[in-house]
Amino acid sequence: MSPGLAAALFGDPFAAMNTVGLVAFALVGSSKAIREEFDLLGIVVVGLAMAFAGGATRDLLVARVPLALQSPVEIGLGLVGVALAIGLNAVLSAPETHPVTLVSDAVGLAAFATAGAIVATEVGVSAFGVVAIATINAVGGGAFADILLDRAPFILFEDFYASCAVLGGAAYWAVGLIGASGGTAAAACAVVTVGTRLAAVTYGWNLPTAQALELQRE
Repeated sequence: MSPGLAAALFGDPFAAMNTVGLVAFALVGSSKAIREEFDLLGIVVVGLAMAFAGGATRDLLVARVPLALQSPVEIGLGLVGVALAIGLNAVLSAPETHPVTLVSDAVGLAAFATAGAIVATEVGVSAFGVVAIATINAVGGGAFADILLDRAPFILFEDFYASCAVLGGAAYWAVGLIGASGGTAAAACAVVTVGTRLAAVTYGWNLPTAQALELQRE
């Protein structure tokens, strides 16, 4: 897609990333709720929670009203993701583990990490702030959805997931530091985040646990 067309469709990099992230994460969250046999209301609640909780936390950290409360378009995009999840469930036996859902999760992670980094840069926080807000934006929704599903947040386990957002946020800051444009920094963040996440899924990357480190010492 050319920069001109992207601008015409989405207005700016943040809007593009936010749109992609909302649809992708609502799909993933709803798929998790479907797997747990939630009713339709529960599916919608979990899907929208995964789509919006990270961004709402980001907005509160930078002292602005969450976007989800400013425009019905935001909720509409989340509902599109919910509808896609219900549709996938109708044609797939295990939509939560299907490549479509796994790729959507990686894309949503990258999109929200990038959106968070953009917002953090606009408000002028430190390098740590850019990485922290990018990560919170990317994984906050998934953590909240897991709480609604009555399980420990996925990001606290050894799977290489939140680390991808950390690397993406760091890439955004580093590319911006050398004087590149905001669009280039956003692209770098998205590519690093989605690339490392897909690689982690493909090759089974995990972060070590304390117990594993103890065994290696022995």
